[in-house]
Amino acid sequence: MTEKGLLYDTILARSFSKNQQKRLGYGAFIACLFFVFTLCTVFKPCLSPLPAVELQLSVDAGLRMLRVTETQKPQALSSTATTPTSISKEQAISDGDKMEETIKPICKKQSRTEVCELNGDVRVHGKSATILAAITSAFTGNATWHMRPYARKRDPGAMNRVREWTVKLDKNDERLENANFSRCVRNHSVPAIVFSVGGYSMNNFHAFTDIVVPLFTTARRFNGEVQFLVTNKFQPWINKFKEILKSLSNYDLINIDDEDETHCFTSVIIGLKIHPEYFKELTIDSSFSEYSMSDFRRFLRDAYSLRNAAVDLHRRPRILILSRVGSRAFTNTDEIANAAGEIGFEVVVAEANTGLASFAETVNSCDVMLGVHGAGLTNMVFLPENAVVIQILPIGGFEWLAETDFGRPAKGMNLRYLDYKIEAEESSLLRQYGRDHEIVRDPSAVVKRGWMAFKSTYLVQNVTVDINRFKPVLAKAFELLQKQSM
Repeated sequence: MTEKGLLYDTILARSFSKNQQKRLGYGAFIACLFFVFTLCTVFKPCLSPLPAVELQLSVDAGLRMLRVTETQKPQALSSTATTPTSISKEQAISDGDKMEETIKPICKKQSRTEVCELNGDVRVHGKSATILAAITSAFTGNATWHMRPYARKRDPGAMNRVREWTVKLDKNDERLENANFSRCVRNHSVPAIVFSVGGYSMNNFHAFTDIVVPLFTTARRFNGEVQFLVTNKFQPWINKFKEILKSLSNYDLINIDDEDETHCFTSVIIGLKIHPEYFKELTIDSSFSEYSMSDFRRFLRDAYSLRNAAVDLHRRPRILILSRVGSRAFTNTDEIANAAGEIGFEVVVAEANTGLASFAETVNSCDVMLGVHGAGLTNMVFLPENAVVIQILPIGGFEWLAETDFGRPAKGMNLRYLDYKIEAEESSLLRQYGRDHEIVRDPSAVVKRGWMAFKSTYLVQNVTVDINRFKPVLAKAFELLQKQSM
């Protein structure tokens, strides 16, 4: 032992008894453990691995990841997940998206939408895309945030087509009154809803799942006494869905982007309410809404004066074959129609280009809808209860897309669902590229290159159905209808 060590031991022995030295040693050991634990707690966030996209080898999982635009796993995209750009649905944001739980009303951020509900003196100025609100609820300082009122916020392709709005809260009425544009020119006695018809609105599937269904869940409770303020107004969309808009609001909608006058309300909702799950389409989750898909479909029947609430088996069952022009079209529609007729169906062949009201009536008059995966299948919302949907899946690994976009939603609408996965011989891609080409042989390799590669390859094929393989599916649909009459 060194001289320095001996000196230390001598001093320690003179100052403390052996028991005291032992207790002192135990105390020092515990203090060291506490210090290490504190360091681990403080620096743990810095040591955690960064979120990253988890590569999937299967085609289905690959397509699922194509819909995720942020570097995180799909299972993290739930209503309770937090990311660097979003907070949970129960938290509020303020001061540049900082959490401020004392703000009431709050701006809720979910996995695919943002909704602000403002009550008080609320002033909307369209030209500057700004909303000012003087509210009585307690909050610390001013609150300012930015949002795009469209329910697909993780998709840059959609959100780049949606105008950004600035929302500012203030508890000082005088400051609000002194703002440059805040003098009320038009006072409204009913609440307002601000929403966009930009994004992917002219695609029938996105029109319903991103706008129409969320608009129903947001506006229905007002029983028509609500003013729609539309941003990114697109007149063809307004014309297409005019029956729905008139059934939800008693007032002419306002193209708010062109308004240089200040519109004043006592209540304004910015954005549309939708279920919190990112990978659910054409769905209303009754655990998060006072409405259901049954309520929505009943609303559609009223809006379009559709007669059939449920399938009518007092007549010959009717099957609608969806016709398409261009990609994902049937090349042997007549053969399919003949096979369906032999089984016992009355056959209707139609394309969804006759106007929504007219086509809704056609769909509602049928008991079975048959089509290749695509936006036209969205019209199943007009089918009567207990009708059957048959989705044709092209080659390329459409299983997850098919189930997410139409399979699961159909079941949630009290519809029967069948699908038919074609073989390579039934696809135009085989004739175009040959059996040994990667596109036909290994779709997963194409999917790994991204959505545009998948879209430009597999969404442009046509289908020649093998009638012998497909007949059992038609027979199953007929059997499902007959069982309901027993």
